[in-house]
Amino acid sequence: MRQPARPLALLISALLAVAATLVAAQPAWSAPYLPKTPPLSTPWTSQVSLTNPLPEYPRPQLTRPDWQNLNGQWQFAGASSLASPPFGQTLAETVLVPYPIESALSGIMRHQNYMWYRRSFTVPAGWSGRRILLNFGAVTHTAQVWVNGVSVGSHSGGYDAFTFDITGALNGGTNEIIVGVHSPVDAAGIPLGKQRLSPSGIFYTAASGIWQTVWLEPANAARITRLDTTPDLPAGVLDLVVQTTGGASAVQAQVLSGGTVISTVTGAPGAHLRIPIPNAHLWTPDDPFLYDLRVTLTGTNGGDTVGGYVGMRSIGKALVDGVLRPVLNGKFVFQIGTLDQGYWPDGIYTAPTDAALRFDLEQQKALGFNMVRKHIKVEPARWFYHADRLGLMVWQDMPAMKTGFTPSAGDRTVFEAELRRIVDQLKGITSIVLWVPFNEGWGEYDPARIADLVKSWDPSRLVTNNSGSNCCGFDGGNGDVIDDHIYVGPGSPALPTASRIAVLGEYGGIGLRVAGHEWSPGNGFAYEMTADSAALTRRYVEATGQLRDLVDGRGLSASVYTEPTDVENEVNGFFTYDRQVQKMDFAQVRAVNLSVLAAAQGTYLPTGQLASLRVTTSGHTTKYLSHSGSPSVTQVVSGTSSDAVKKASTFWVRPGLASSSCLSFESRDMPGQFLRHSGYRVQLAANDGSPVYAADATFCQRAGLAAGGVSLESYNFPGRYLRHINSEVWIANSSGTNAWDNPTSFAADATWRGTSAWWRSGADLPLDQSRSLQVVTPGFTDRFLAHNASLGVTSVVNAASPAALKADATFVVRRGLADPTCYSFESKNFAGHYLRHANFRVRKDARDGTALFDADATFCAQPGRSGTGNVSLVSSNLPSLSVRHYAAEVWVAGNGGPHPYDSPGNYAPDTTWAVVSPWTP
Repeated sequence: MRQPARPLALLISALLAVAATLVAAQPAWSAPYLPKTPPLSTPWTSQVSLTNPLPEYPRPQLTRPDWQNLNGQWQFAGASSLASPPFGQTLAETVLVPYPIESALSGIMRHQNYMWYRRSFTVPAGWSGRRILLNFGAVTHTAQVWVNGVSVGSHSGGYDAFTFDITGALNGGTNEIIVGVHSPVDAAGIPLGKQRLSPSGIFYTAASGIWQTVWLEPANAARITRLDTTPDLPAGVLDLVVQTTGGASAVQAQVLSGGTVISTVTGAPGAHLRIPIPNAHLWTPDDPFLYDLRVTLTGTNGGDTVGGYVGMRSIGKALVDGVLRPVLNGKFVFQIGTLDQGYWPDGIYTAPTDAALRFDLEQQKALGFNMVRKHIKVEPARWFYHADRLGLMVWQDMPAMKTGFTPSAGDRTVFEAELRRIVDQLKGITSIVLWVPFNEGWGEYDPARIADLVKSWDPSRLVTNNSGSNCCGFDGGNGDVIDDHIYVGPGSPALPTASRIAVLGEYGGIGLRVAGHEWSPGNGFAYEMTADSAALTRRYVEATGQLRDLVDGRGLSASVYTEPTDVENEVNGFFTYDRQVQKMDFAQVRAVNLSVLAAAQGTYLPTGQLASLRVTTSGHTTKYLSHSGSPSVTQVVSGTSSDAVKKASTFWVRPGLASSSCLSFESRDMPGQFLRHSGYRVQLAANDGSPVYAADATFCQRAGLAAGGVSLESYNFPGRYLRHINSEVWIANSSGTNAWDNPTSFAADATWRGTSAWWRSGADLPLDQSRSLQVVTPGFTDRFLAHNASLGVTSVVNAASPAALKADATFVVRRGLADPTCYSFESKNFAGHYLRHANFRVRKDARDGTALFDADATFCAQPGRSGTGNVSLVSSNLPSLSVRHYAAEVWVAGNGGPHPYDSPGNYAPDTTWAVVSPWTP
């Protein structure tokens, strides 16, 4: 937990004292800056400079050595229109730029539809002879700018940077800037993200006016305006387009590493310059290496030089083991990220300091995430610089229009124009891997056309036509991604198609209120609330752990958890909104996140769970380690394989019999028999309890000798690995004298991919036979699972019970409706009716033919948590929940979840059932 900031009263007193000093030093026309009290203060609130806030160079991808920051105290006034600029007039208030006016840090802390900003500046004498550029990082929404009474330009759009050449308006001395802003927020059909005039629920306080850095810089008339970089890894070059203005005739571009120039090319502005980068050091989340760029205009009207950087990486999609996946540098990397909304209780849209801006990204990276979805907001350039340097992939959303309306033709023109400017502005950002033009249908139109349009602007990245199309009925059927939102989830996201990868664009939203750290005390909400940090952590681990099975089971390639911090009254963050309190056990969060990445790489082999081991050798990736009687083999396994083949290819992963730091593999269908080697051949044999057997049956997990999996080294024959050759399995090395030591394809043959188990049930039930399910909790063993008025209950049943009750407590065990390796339970006296869960309650309903019903009515049988020979019934689509009796009712429940029936008391016996002879044969 971070140390809390200074008490708020002391903070405000300090700010007032500093402000008074500064006011005395201001020109006579300056109005006093009056700090406001934010609902919550962050650790950086007190660090905000009142004279030079956000002093860092604001544009890392197009740097020039000379610049002047205009952030700080400006005069301010609300207005009824922008018709009469207040030239030479003293405005009544002072605003701290660049914090939006609704924020406490701005000193205004209210909304204005129209507003005026005013300040003075002087141009450094050393800039003489060059053009003077006035730059704005972003202003919401429409800005008009005057310098010394001269209109120098206007801009519409709240999320892209813009620049005016103000040279002709300067007077050689003290200059006056007037900025007029119109911010209608959701009173107009403009891109606005989650800003609302009347915030509530998942919509938040508006962020009007100047909200990113304002600065001056000198440049030549012929100058560079943008660097568009596209790495071309197959060709070993960087494709660079130098955008310019002012008529330069030539450019020189250099790539540097550690200050050393490694490549130089010359060419024309606007042309595709191909800069060789031999043996490029690739950018990845694990190794976010960046090259420096230096670009100079040469020849006629030359002289301008700018700096920048680039990461060499490629983004695409490809079939990986028969599943369409996103690939980074040609390799599948599961993208695990958060829904980062970029809000602050003191600065609203604007982080109080650059350290604060960086903090959120650093914490997400430390938690094991490798991606962040920037949700319907565009951050300042420095945010992307931090993401590039930290190694976080970015999904960049377009800020959405308001919900529940159909945009007019004019609205659509505005939206598409700003979308194009944002894509162009961010083309040089290494970390961006995906564009998201629409979210959940908000203001959506023509999704297929818009996705194709974005792809035409930037074919080097992936595009999704609508994030959350499953929730809101919008799906153009095209783009690179099919994106589901499932709360709490993760549920069963859509499968990938031949052209679209499958992602879970939002899930989670599990909440916890923390007293003293709430935006509005007592009003916090989430998709599921928990009682304390331990419960919140447990639920996060349970939900996120389910992603492991979805990677192989449903071809899932990415996930986005809601969210890194609380936002206003949403309390579903890892941190409170003020970033003062860590709401979960971060070690457990990181561990489960890394386990998802390991599962995607085939290196996750969890002890105490069922798993299968797939061959990774090219041309044989449909084969799995299996047993045929005793000798171990590899054989093809698929969804159409027999039950016997699937079971023979499924093993319990156990702590190593000879060393708990290694692993042993127990047969799923032959309990007590483990894989062991004898005479180098791997076979299935009963555990005789001897030290020799234990050593022979123990294998130590190692990094895959080939990429994309795990290698298993013999515990008692170091240097020999579990290896398949000619469909047989041995322990082998690559230099021995035996036939199975053949070095050909040894690394691949000795590398295995851990996958979800081919047979998900760890306990067997008698198919198509009637059975009753008896309670095993002491004191209640005379009760049985039954249905009463369609609801699942436990009832006392004995020989004297009515026939109807006996029938209600009898079920026919069927093959799982949604998964044939699990089970469904058909009512004995209502044919076609099955036990299923709905809103967590177990009930008996008629099968309706939907996939959701079948999933809700499927349960995987596992060894009982309490008592040998009994079973626990785990929900197929909510695998952290099991069938449980509680107060004579039957639910699917977690161990310590948010509901009364999730009580940890008696959880093990209450979720354990004895499968007994039926009351009604």
